[in-house]
Amino acid sequence: MVDEFKEKIAGEITLSADPGKAIRKWREEFKLSQHQLADAMGISHSVISDYESGRRKSPGVLVIKKMVDAFIKLDIENGSPVISQYLPNVKLECIIAMDEFPEGIDEQRFIESIGGKNLNTDRMPAKRIYGYTIVDSVKAILSLSSEDYLKIYGWSIERALIFTNVHFGRSPMVAIRAHPLTPAMVVYQQPDQIDPLAVKLAKLEGIPLVTTRLTVEEIVENMKALKEGN
Repeated sequence: MVDEFKEKIAGEITLSADPGKAIRKWREEFKLSQHQLADAMGISHSVISDYESGRRKSPGVLVIKKMVDAFIKLDIENGSPVISQYLPNVKLECIIAMDEFPEGIDEQRFIESIGGKNLNTDRMPAKRIYGYTIVDSVKAILSLSSEDYLKIYGWSIERALIFTNVHFGRSPMVAIRAHPLTPAMVVYQQPDQIDPLAVKLAKLEGIPLVTTRLTVEEIVENMKALKEGN
């Protein structure tokens, strides 16, 4: 559950139009000074000040991870007042599993790790995958609000959204097309069949649309191996 809370914080910072403002919001939510946060991260407090003011460009994935870890560590040392407040609201029923790849995984290597087939044959610049989220597509359609939709992106939108319970593949791609955030890759796990519209939408978004016959358990295990070997 704490990992999910970390993902919520990191995702909000990463996806914010003003990351510095989001950092300040969470620092103040945890009732920390810039000096306290900087000391916990082992950096100069001026760096935190520069991030929050926008004088320094948005922090990368590794810096955000270090920052979020510091938030959580200091809160636990203080009796976990913030964690206990937020944890009941973090879990999304439609999310089966999710994790991050701080160093990024080559797109083709990711596809090979799940025995995948890319249905979008258009030539596109190769991307690096910085995380994955396995989503039950039916539960997502029935339960996700616009605000909740952001949570499936974890720490970075440069991730693979892996949809289970897929029949024709139209709905997930329609939802992605309608939302301003676009993942680096979409994967359908054991789909019944693929509607040509799904492929067309993937081409319009410029992202790989991949199918895999692996089970969810096999995908999760392969993701762990991929992360450990990164």
